[in-house]
Amino acid sequence: MNFIKNNLANAFTLANLFSGSVGVIHLINGDYQTTAICIILSLVLDFLDGFVARAMKSNSELGVQLDSLADMVSFGLLPGIVMYKALEPFGNQLLGMELPFEIKYLGLFVTLFSCLRLAIFNLDDEQTYYFKGLNTPSNTILLFGLYYAFLETESFKVLFENPLILLLITIISSWLLVSPIKMISLKFKSMKLEDNYPKVALLIGVILLLIIFKTVGIPLAMLYYMVISVISQKQLSK
Repeated sequence: MNFIKNNLANAFTLANLFSGSVGVIHLINGDYQTTAICIILSLVLDFLDGFVARAMKSNSELGVQLDSLADMVSFGLLPGIVMYKALEPFGNQLLGMELPFEIKYLGLFVTLFSCLRLAIFNLDDEQTYYFKGLNTPSNTILLFGLYYAFLETESFKVLFENPLILLLITIISSWLLVSPIKMISLKFKSMKLEDNYPKVALLIGVILLLIIFKTVGIPLAMLYYMVISVISQKQLSK
């Protein structure tokens, strides 16, 4: 019984890693619908491993390390492959020049900075009730959401027809991951409404965006999340 209690959360973490790995494989093969399902599963499992660990009081250093390693694939490698695939059609062409390498590999800078962000998070005791920088799951939802909406509905077409814009998105995304900007976390310091106005505004806005815009609302919800976080810097610092 103790074995199950001590390792149930880790089992969810490993399931997250498995789901993320499957998602990466299907993304490379062009099966974006399956990748979307895998991302959703990884998000749910990533939530459950922490929830179960706290509920069963089975938090451990092993669990902390496993969580980051699993997230590195599900929310680190996967968004890097998203940018890799988005840049793939342009080969080695940029601004009318032929580069000595294919620019798709530059998309993997998202993966490098995701790794850096996860390492910083593991060493930072400050990020309890807020995130410092954009967390890797939100970054994954943003990048994949943009790409998926483009493939499914041809939304954001202007972004994916210009390699320079895609490289700019890669740079901004990479910077956001390690930026000092405080971002809203759904962990509650208290249950007082006045202490949670940013979270309430975030939840209402995200729900409305998803209802109104459906698939296109996914990346819009992440942009809204960042805007609300920037507006709420003073309250997040309390």
